[in-house]
Order: sequence, then C-alpha cells, then structure tokens
Amino acid sequence: MDELSDKDFVIVDNFLDQQRFDTIRSFFLSHLEDFTRAGIGALSENIIREDIRGDYTYWLDRNRDASLHALWDLIDETMYIYNRYCFLSLAGHEFHLAHYPKGGHYDTHLDQFNARNNRTISMVIYLNKDWQKGDGGELEIFRKDGSSILVEPIEARCVMFKSAVVPHRVMPSHKPRYSLTGWLLQQPSALGKFLG
Repeated sequence: MDELSDKDFVIVDNFLDQQRFDTIRSFFLSHLEDFTRAGIGALSENIIREDIRGDYTYWLDRNRDASLHALWDLIDETMYIYNRYCFLSLAGHEFHLAHYPKGGHYDTHLDQFNARNNRTISMVIYLNKDWQKGDGGELEIFRKDGSSILVEPIEARCVMFKSAVVPHRVMPSHKPRYSLTGWLLQQPSALGKFLG
C-alpha cells in the first residue's frame, strides 16, 4: 500500500498461487473463440481503432463465470485491503480477459474515461507461461518524473496502479500474450479521486 501511494504503481510477483493461475489460464484458453476485438472509449463512444489498440477481450461476469470463484474471492480480498488501509470506499469492479495476438499493442493511455471517472485502481495479472526477454508485450509505465519502466508480462505477476494518473502502454507482442485486466471502482462515477 505504501509503495502504491508513493509511486502510483506497484508490481507483485507470484500474486496468484499455482492452482488459481492454472484455473484462470484454463478458463481463458477455453473461451478464446468468444473473445471480441477491443475498442477505445466508454459505452456509446466505444470505437475500434486497430492503429491504437490491437487486443481481443472477453468481459467476465461474476454470475455467469461462477467457476472462477477463487478469482472473485481474491478480488474481494484485494478490495477489502484497499478500503481498510487506504480508505478508498471501493464498491465494485469490472474485469476482462485480454488476448494480444502476435503484433498486438495498445498505445499510451490512461484507464479513466472522460464521461465516467469511477475507475480507481487498475489491475493486470499475467497468464503467460515461459515468457522470455525479447517476446515483447511489456507494459511500459510512465512515471511522474518523465522516466518509464518496462514490466515483463511473466506468469502470475500482478501490476496495480492508479487508473486516473498513470499513463501506460502495451508494447508490441511478438507472440500471443494473455492477461486478466480489471478495475476496482468507486461509486457513484463522480467519485474516483484518492491517495493524492
């Protein structure tokens, strides 16, 4: 919590135990045919821009995707910790699976919409096995001082950052790249400011 508050992002390796990792990855692979091309913008403003974003997504639903109960429990626990120690009043979440095919990328952006500002914490959990340097697909996080850091999308690594203030991009991937991506939300949407 201190690192997130100070740096606006935190990287946690081995965020998932092996059983959770295997369950989520298996679910991911079994639903690949249901993924759709991702767009940019919220609701009616959502458009497909392949020059900006080249991934495919499958939006998760807690009721429909009840077999992921171990994931939902982990998300609930994460929200509880943020609410207890950072006084965030998180009240919801939204998550999708993201598949970046070879060549897939996502240009620099913030995870906050102009018309909807309740995304508070962004979470990315990587579901890639045997990822090697040179495979691409790194998450580049831009710091306040203008420098940046490249985060390799290795197995079970989690990156969490402040949705409204951390510019980031996904570098072109040289092989299929898998992740679970989501946002911890404040309600109503007029909220969304925290930790300075």
